[in-house]
Amino acid sequence: MLPKPPAALRSGDEPVRRLSRDVLPLDATELARFLVGATLVHDVDGARLSGRIVETEAYLVGDAASHAFRGRTARNGAMFLERGHAYVYISYGCWPMLNVSAGEAGVGTAVLLRALEPIDGIEAMRESRGAARILDIARGPGRLAGAMRVTLADDGADLCGDGPLWLGAPLGPPMTIATTTRIGITKDAERPLRFFERGNPFVSGPRRLID
Repeated sequence: MLPKPPAALRSGDEPVRRLSRDVLPLDATELARFLVGATLVHDVDGARLSGRIVETEAYLVGDAASHAFRGRTARNGAMFLERGHAYVYISYGCWPMLNVSAGEAGVGTAVLLRALEPIDGIEAMRESRGAARILDIARGPGRLAGAMRVTLADDGADLCGDGPLWLGAPLGPPMTIATTTRIGITKDAERPLRFFERGNPFVSGPRRLID
């Protein structure tokens, strides 16, 4: 049985501060590390959904696994926005995936948000996901987007602006961040571009890549 999150991680105890664009690192790898521990918030359908980001992956210039590898298209256009915008795409024809654009406008790099530790709106997230266990609500990128009610309509949203989907400052103290290779890809699969909070049970992937 999981313990209740400490008071420092309950955003309802105090307002969550929105992150400004100028605090986001330009480099996609640095941004991926920076976002571990940050808060993702979606004010939607009369509810506040929020969680701590506990797992990310970076996708870089010249990265064969990146959607931008062959240049800009209608599908990946949001990936080329300046850092701090949402890039949403559909995986396997049904699963939205939420990324944060990185770098300057026109660069084409991003950070995939892979897992959240739910904080606010857990019951609403559970309804969206149909998940009984809190561990299963937002562990994995498809589950994360589903729990947070992110859709293609959010593609291009400014996550540093005043819209309903946004990035917030960390609510807890610094944690140990581990690095491994990315999950579920075949191209450039050996690159150490996945970052996560070590030992956090909400992180996705095989146990050997978590602990």
